[in-house]
Amino acid sequence: MTFKEKLNDKIGKIVTKFTSVSQDENGNVEVEKTITKGMPELARQAAAEGAVLLKNDNVLPLKKGTTVSLFGRTYKDYFFVGYGSGGDVIRPYNIDIAQGIENCDKLNLNYTLHNIYMEWREKHPVSHGYWAHWPLRYEEMPLTDEIVASARAESDTAVVTIGRSSGEDRDCDLANGSYFLHDEEIEMLDLVTSYFEKVVVLLNVGNIIDMSWVKHYGDKIGAVIYVWQGGMESGNAVADLLCGNVNPSGRLTDTIARNYYDYPSSAQFGNKKTNEYTEDIFVGYRYFESFAKEKVLYPFGFGLSYTDFDIKCDKAEAIDNGFDFEFTVTNTGDLAGKETVELYLNKPCGKLGNPKRELVGFAKTELIEPNGSQKLTMSVDMYQLTSYDDCGSTNNASSYVTQKGEYDFYVGKNVREAEKVFTYYQENTEVWEQLKQVCAPKSDFLVWRAEEKHGNYFLSTKMVAKEKYDLATRILNNLPADIEQTGDKGIKLQDVKDGKATLEEFVAQLDNVELEAITRGDYKMDSPLGAKGNAGAYGGILESLRNKGVKPIITTDGPSGIRLASCCSLLPIGTLLACTFNTELVEKMYTILAGEMKEKGSDVLLAPGMNIHRNPLCGRNFEYFSEDPYLSGKMGSACVKGIQSLGGSACPKHFACNNQELARTTNDSQVSERALREIYLKPFEICIKEARPKNIMTSYNKINGVWSHYNYDTCVTVLRNEWGYEGNVMTDWWMHPSKSIEFPKMRDQAYRVRSGVNLLMPGGDRVTNGKPDGTLFATLGKPFGITIGEVQQSAKWILKSVMEIE
Repeated sequence: MTFKEKLNDKIGKIVTKFTSVSQDENGNVEVEKTITKGMPELARQAAAEGAVLLKNDNVLPLKKGTTVSLFGRTYKDYFFVGYGSGGDVIRPYNIDIAQGIENCDKLNLNYTLHNIYMEWREKHPVSHGYWAHWPLRYEEMPLTDEIVASARAESDTAVVTIGRSSGEDRDCDLANGSYFLHDEEIEMLDLVTSYFEKVVVLLNVGNIIDMSWVKHYGDKIGAVIYVWQGGMESGNAVADLLCGNVNPSGRLTDTIARNYYDYPSSAQFGNKKTNEYTEDIFVGYRYFESFAKEKVLYPFGFGLSYTDFDIKCDKAEAIDNGFDFEFTVTNTGDLAGKETVELYLNKPCGKLGNPKRELVGFAKTELIEPNGSQKLTMSVDMYQLTSYDDCGSTNNASSYVTQKGEYDFYVGKNVREAEKVFTYYQENTEVWEQLKQVCAPKSDFLVWRAEEKHGNYFLSTKMVAKEKYDLATRILNNLPADIEQTGDKGIKLQDVKDGKATLEEFVAQLDNVELEAITRGDYKMDSPLGAKGNAGAYGGILESLRNKGVKPIITTDGPSGIRLASCCSLLPIGTLLACTFNTELVEKMYTILAGEMKEKGSDVLLAPGMNIHRNPLCGRNFEYFSEDPYLSGKMGSACVKGIQSLGGSACPKHFACNNQELARTTNDSQVSERALREIYLKPFEICIKEARPKNIMTSYNKINGVWSHYNYDTCVTVLRNEWGYEGNVMTDWWMHPSKSIEFPKMRDQAYRVRSGVNLLMPGGDRVTNGKPDGTLFATLGKPFGITIGEVQQSAKWILKSVMEIE
């Protein structure tokens, strides 16, 4: 180990001790290895079904008996998941690509080359770094003409694996070895392609990377697959794809642009203090399909198969509350496979300047044999036709409106290859729902808008619509009434659950010490109240609360598995799962995980990750699903339904606009109210309304100058009053201390509770764990100070979640 490596290791141990979190080589942690029945099969299916085939010049699938030469050290030192709390799972096993090939009875491994790699790896072990200092890639073994020529003599097929890490609290770099290929990887590809006629490149990544090199190598590379980070069954899934046991059916959930600077967020990403979301609603394909088709290498929804499909629209009709569609998908090729049907909407550009395409529906077939067919149905509701008017362009400020004009529906295999199947004409602009302005910017900046002239779209700008209301008045007008404190009347929480007492009667018994405790966790990660290695406990954290029947609720990190000091399944990353476009499969997998939660002692899985892929460099994209809010919402709903199927709780996160890891606890996402509602809150809205999670977690960052864990409008005006949310709102782990903007004498815990964030997790702060900080009741009884009713209301939401978790 070099001096630098020793220093980093020492620093890492200090950071780990301070933060109470770590990232180990989890396969080496000494715990009893257990395998959850049914999970390996589903995890393997998902890992294969989420892989996206970008190129195939009749190289794949490989013929039975093919000997495969594996290049790129990550075929063995595989990135099974991203780093940080979302990936630190002690899994029962890891299957790398070499093991996957060995497990496949159709393929053979070139052991001569493999042994050369293994000898080199022993002398050059990988380092996993430490918190927020994860490796971006691993050093590659230098190749020689002799090594590659020898490999070619033993086999005619080379499979090159290019690996990238990504992780919490660190963004990827716009540099060689992160977003771009490293010089070592270019040298490897140059040498391999000079000797092998058949070359397959596997991308073992958590984020989209630059793909311009595919065109550079041309027909020297026969196939390219994004295999992502597939969890514990990664290698078996890759082998299934290579040999044809599984036909690729994954579809891109992000647009792959020709150049990083073609992404609309590239000019406003990575700033330490503030990022202005100048692209507004034109995130990903909404921008490219409207203004810059020529800047796209691979469009949203793209993915190849080993067979061909025909999609026929059998029915498209308007009904009372929306539209119904029926399709027939026919396999016109020679191999069995699955197809994804994607339905897009082109709203009128109108006064609001809508994009040319928005995903409004999708469906995945079962396995269809050659010449076989399957019928699929989709429904679109009228709400999906609306747009949010944040500035009064339609004379309906702060409203969802359906603009006058033609609404064209397109169906196809991706956003680019979609044909018009139906047109609906809206006679007049109508208000769908009148709402209140929320969380609008307080400062001026320009945002993009679309203008249409003679059928062509043009990009222009406008000044963002700023805040026009007094939040203090809104809050004071909606303060809850105090519940008279009665002292202990012998009412147990089970009595409330059984209908023998009201929740208000139970809460009336709680004194201020208990009220303070119920609105925070018990301070510690790895709480002694629950299974070892947990993320923290809430609910019955005092003996007096437990005596009243309030059980401790144990939280654990996710979403790629349960993070405990015991053996748990490691699932594919969120991006891969979304690429399956298969909500039924995702729900099934998380339903099995729900059983694992009960067995291992997890009541709340801190998952799924629901933020938008605004920029391909965000280090936490691997936990999230897509650049598209509709797809993200549907996938999140599937996860929540599965997690909560056996009585446990999901906890979607991070609410909202956690689109950058750099300076994530202080960074300010400055975004228009329209983009906030249509893009960044929309996945949460879909998930809340469809799956009804029992918990939700706020984010660390600011939104238009206000930290998410102090944001009354997102947590109360929108989440509760508009969407009807009835669960518990918790912070991410610890929060930033701050004075209230509206009530300057109020700070920290009182500010949080007044803002509608019910629960501080894990409680206290990183330095002064172990006692209340005194800020919750500091202004009690003072003008504009915290009221007992506000704290009691938080207690009610928390206790409701406690009662619902079985």
